[in-house]
Amino acid sequence: MNPPEAQAATIPETVITAPRRLSWPIGELWEFRDLVYFLTKRELQIRYKQSFFGVGWAVMQPLALAFIFALVFGTFVDLPSEGIPYAVFVVAGVVPWLFTGQAVAMSANSLVLDSDLISKVYFPRLALPIAKALSLVIDLVISFGVVIVIALLYGVGIASTIYLVPAFLLLSVVTTFALGSLLAAINVKYRDVQLVTPMVVQVLFFLTPVLYSASEVPGDWKYLYAVNPLSSALDGIRWAMFDTPAPGVGELAVSVGSALILLLAAMTYCRRTERYFADTV
Repeated sequence: MNPPEAQAATIPETVITAPRRLSWPIGELWEFRDLVYFLTKRELQIRYKQSFFGVGWAVMQPLALAFIFALVFGTFVDLPSEGIPYAVFVVAGVVPWLFTGQAVAMSANSLVLDSDLISKVYFPRLALPIAKALSLVIDLVISFGVVIVIALLYGVGIASTIYLVPAFLLLSVVTTFALGSLLAAINVKYRDVQLVTPMVVQVLFFLTPVLYSASEVPGDWKYLYAVNPLSSALDGIRWAMFDTPAPGVGELAVSVGSALILLLAAMTYCRRTERYFADTV
């Protein structure tokens, strides 16, 4: 009988390697689309498990925030609202912003929270932060129904350009995915991101026209302001729904370019560092 050393020497070595990488991570994510679907489904089940109101939170949360903001900033401060009631103006900003704020916060911690999964099997690491954000899309769609109902209650007509809302939502979603994925990848190595992310979300809130109109930004500052893609996204959503002043072509071009640069930076950084995630996380 062969000694244990000889038996061990005859056992072939098995090396687990990642599949052939595509030139662009989005292509690989498409190949793993079933995994993204199941991760998103898991997030939805976790969020609403043993929840009394369930998806009702998608209605109550924007309503509560819109009521508070309308009371404080629409009544006491009397901020301008582009010719529509301030309650309608603010709820149309709160709904897409809630998606962005929650998705960025959840995505930033996704790779660290699922470290056990990362260390056991190979899959595109971007699937985790993207699944976190995708799980909020259902809430986003439901919340837009709230915007329409409130507008009708205030007697505000829906513009014929409402079919353009998905285009501006896409700008907001791309920005959210890019920022959340970038923070998630950086968080693997530098856990300070967990502390910085709430501050980033809060600063971004005040740099986004949720409570005020972007038309209040003077002169050429509007182009610097448009570096935040969410500014043009929210202005575009209000214009498409209620025929408020549309974002300028120049500002919109700056916002789209900024979102694409952020997306490219996130994809590039994740691609270069994800091979070390399992060892670092």
